[in-house]
Amino acid sequence: MDQLEVLLTQFLVPDNASRKQAEEQIRRLSKDPQLVPALLHHVRSSHYPEVRQLAAVLLRKKITGHWMQLSVEVRNSVKSTLLESITLENSPPVRRASADVVSVVAKHAVPAGEWPELLPFLHQCSQSAQEDHREVALILFSSLTETIGDLLRPHFATLQSVFINGLNDPHSNRVRVAALKAVGALVGYIQTEQEVLMFRELIPPILNVSRLCLANGDEDVAILAFEIFDELVESPAPLLGPTIPVIVQFALEVCSNKHLEANTRHQAIQILSWLAKYKPKTLVKHKLVAPILAVICPILAEPDSRTNEDDIACERAAAEVLDTMATSLPKKHVFPPVLHFAVSNFHNSDPNYRDAAVMSLGVISEGCYEVMKTRLEDVLSLVLESLKDKEQGVRGAASFALGQFAEHLQPEISEHYERVLPCIFAVLSDAVPDVQEKAFYALAAFCENLKEEILPYLGPLMEKLLEALQSPRRDIQETCMSAIGSAASAAEAAFVPYTERVLHLMQGFMTLTKDEDLPARARATELVGIIGMAVGQDVIGPVLPSFIEAAIEGFELDFSELREYTHGFFSHVAEIMEEGVVPYLPRLVHLALESCNLDDGTAFELADSDGDDNIGGAIGGFSSDEDEDTDNKRVRNFSVRTGVLDEKAAATQALGLFALHTKSAFMPFLEDTLKVMQKHSGYFHEDVRIQAVLAYQHLLTATKAAFPSDTISPEVKHVLDLIMEQYIKLMNEDDDKDTVSQVCTCVAEVLKTVSADSIQQFITPLCEATLCLLRQEAVCQQTGDTDSEGDEDDMEHDELLIDAVTDILPALGKCMGGAFEPLFRPFFEPLMKFAKASRPPNDRTMAVACVAEVAKEIGNSITPYVEITMPIALKELASPDATNRRNAAYCIGELCKNGGDVALPHYNTILVALHPLFGAGEDNGTRDNAAGAVARMITTKPHVLPLNQVLPVLISALPLKEDMEESEIVYGCLCSLILAGHSEIIPLVPQLVPVFAKAVESNDTPQDVKIGIGRAVMQLCAQYGDQMQSVLGSLPPGEATALSSVMKQ
Repeated sequence: MDQLEVLLTQFLVPDNASRKQAEEQIRRLSKDPQLVPALLHHVRSSHYPEVRQLAAVLLRKKITGHWMQLSVEVRNSVKSTLLESITLENSPPVRRASADVVSVVAKHAVPAGEWPELLPFLHQCSQSAQEDHREVALILFSSLTETIGDLLRPHFATLQSVFINGLNDPHSNRVRVAALKAVGALVGYIQTEQEVLMFRELIPPILNVSRLCLANGDEDVAILAFEIFDELVESPAPLLGPTIPVIVQFALEVCSNKHLEANTRHQAIQILSWLAKYKPKTLVKHKLVAPILAVICPILAEPDSRTNEDDIACERAAAEVLDTMATSLPKKHVFPPVLHFAVSNFHNSDPNYRDAAVMSLGVISEGCYEVMKTRLEDVLSLVLESLKDKEQGVRGAASFALGQFAEHLQPEISEHYERVLPCIFAVLSDAVPDVQEKAFYALAAFCENLKEEILPYLGPLMEKLLEALQSPRRDIQETCMSAIGSAASAAEAAFVPYTERVLHLMQGFMTLTKDEDLPARARATELVGIIGMAVGQDVIGPVLPSFIEAAIEGFELDFSELREYTHGFFSHVAEIMEEGVVPYLPRLVHLALESCNLDDGTAFELADSDGDDNIGGAIGGFSSDEDEDTDNKRVRNFSVRTGVLDEKAAATQALGLFALHTKSAFMPFLEDTLKVMQKHSGYFHEDVRIQAVLAYQHLLTATKAAFPSDTISPEVKHVLDLIMEQYIKLMNEDDDKDTVSQVCTCVAEVLKTVSADSIQQFITPLCEATLCLLRQEAVCQQTGDTDSEGDEDDMEHDELLIDAVTDILPALGKCMGGAFEPLFRPFFEPLMKFAKASRPPNDRTMAVACVAEVAKEIGNSITPYVEITMPIALKELASPDATNRRNAAYCIGELCKNGGDVALPHYNTILVALHPLFGAGEDNGTRDNAAGAVARMITTKPHVLPLNQVLPVLISALPLKEDMEESEIVYGCLCSLILAGHSEIIPLVPQLVPVFAKAVESNDTPQDVKIGIGRAVMQLCAQYGDQMQSVLGSLPPGEATALSSVMKQ
């Protein structure tokens, strides 16, 4: 130990050989517990601050492993010497390094009651007249909170006083910063209501310190405050409470101050985003949404003024806030202010504001899609006019917005294709390449949801796209390929004339090997699969093998994005070729499994001691497995290689589709794939989890096909049990709504294909998980907004999630039949809450449709629910929304069909309420469902209804035009009346036979329904030969031939 200071000095010299020699000798010495007092001696006595600091850093790393081997006397000496070092040391880095050692020792000594003087000592230091003492006391409180926070909880009142004094320190910015850090360390330990109230008292001084530092140009301190607010927002404890309005006000002051650094403003903008995501009820309750939007929207108009490319531009950060607000907050609070901003600045003389006007509409379209559809004419006109703006930035923003509309405002936006497509075509020829690129994006997004509507435009469209593929810019080529893919999907067989030329061009792209060209190769690989799906196996089959081989070769280039798109291509290949892909299956599955098992690339960055920074990497390789202490380090950042994540999602999807389309041929790979899916169903990112959820269902389908059985084979039972366990677990534990929504959809589909016996052990936990979701109490439905009770009626739920949840109920009914009714009882009350008049139309119709579907599956067991549901459905018949009227009519029909005598008293009211739905101006689907309702009533109680009045109205609404699922009940009802010889139907035969003829000529009418019609007409011919010949003779030739054909069957 005598040479320790020499070794420490040698350790710090720049000569690597000397440093390595010193490191090795210190490593040998570190096995001796006497290293602890020796290092401590040099912490206090060395003349060189660098040596003192290094000795303290090494002591922190080594003291844990030796602490219990030291005598009580030595331990006491260590503790007292450390406190001396903190108070007497002149070098701040040494002082901080010594404080880190105190924190490590305290972790062992304080719980054992061996250092009672520590906290009084620190409290005394915090009140010292010396700035250094006050600062180091707060630094230590921060470290101790992180290492022994629970033991400090009884002292929170004292800590609060110390922190408030530190935050308000009138003389030292260093002390104020140390106090801020100490407050941040305290956040995770606040639990009780009293602790919450004490903590809230710290918010005003934090804001005061931040404002003071901003005024003095010390923006880093304000950033530190925002980092604390980040933690406060995400804390499960309601730490912010009534202080949220003042925090929002401060954030708005900062993010609107253009004189501040971009990073500082970005931190303030980020806080607003977190508040919108985690505290939506609080923002609504305190009426903070409009003030936030009033500041955020104008930031969209700011030019990019970053000096550091790593910084996020404020306008981009503002767009992210806008997106979060649109998806997290009630749309009635978000859309009107944004629309007002857009309209007000649409003709602004500043092009940046015109840019922001259309950009804002594009950004909110995902979250506000429902309300934007009601104003689609207005917002679309604004965006289309902006495509003609003289400024390229505005044209680019308008193209972006149009692409967003195409993605999120379906299907309504597609109805405007005649207006939209010519406008997009015009921008495709824009002189500015960046605008062109956004225009191709808009075109791709818009065409993706078109079908035959694209055909008149296909020729000029493909001419432009094929020309654009010759562009020297790879980004334009890539976006152009996406547009070609959308056009092919829409045109289908009409795309065949362009297939050969496009595939020839793609062959060239699929031979590229330079790194900068690989994204284009990825897009080309994807496009080949999309074209194959559009034109079919007969067209693409002969050339597909060469593309498959080229795609496989691409894996040798080690480019994640290329592998991702290639897995997507293989998914399409499986769907196109089905059994034809089996020869490739071993290679394709192997590649998919390799991608699934790749290293995630997830990484945690630990915040190390500030004191180590000054000695650089001198101790970078010096560690000890048994005593390296990382417990007091906080996770600073979580990073993911997004490319690998997307690759895993694509590979997971491919495995599921391989199974779906190759069935028994996939069985050799089943167990390996199930293992991957078990891992991926718990993956940290929802994109991968969702694909695993879907793949599970496909694996079950494949296993059923491979092991058919009248009951259920052991192989199928094995897979079924595994996926039901995983599905229920995800319903209970997953925090992502989209994932849980997909789980519910898959559960509903699985239930439709299995017997109740095969899932008996899962019925109870499945019902419990479903009920929790319906009550909106599941993990994925919690915002964490415990700072405000809020008004639940003012907050919106995720519509897609609840729709998926309610799909499970009729699926259980189909699986269990009438035995489901006792299990349905607990669901009925929470379901009916969605049907209240105060709820939006989509909620009400969802509840009504759910009861209808359950009634269909459980038959007369629905009787106990008729009296409550019938009045609600009757009221919905008068809804201004066609979907609501349609579902209400369907529900009433099912209640009448299955409700027996309980429904009978409502019949007259029903007929009166249904009558307007048979009008000529009514929506086709609604009229069809009204016809279905009447047919069910007739079928169930034919003698109760005034058929002579009802039948003419019913027949006048036929044939069915949209909802062909009603064919069986509607046409079956009329055929039954004919076959039973009901006198009321005979006078209507001349009107009815043409209806029957149109029905049998339609390809949409089921064959068994057509056969039933044929029998009924045959009976009419037998009874009324001459009259029927006259009626049949008046039919158009095509209809007459179709009817004659079914009459012979």
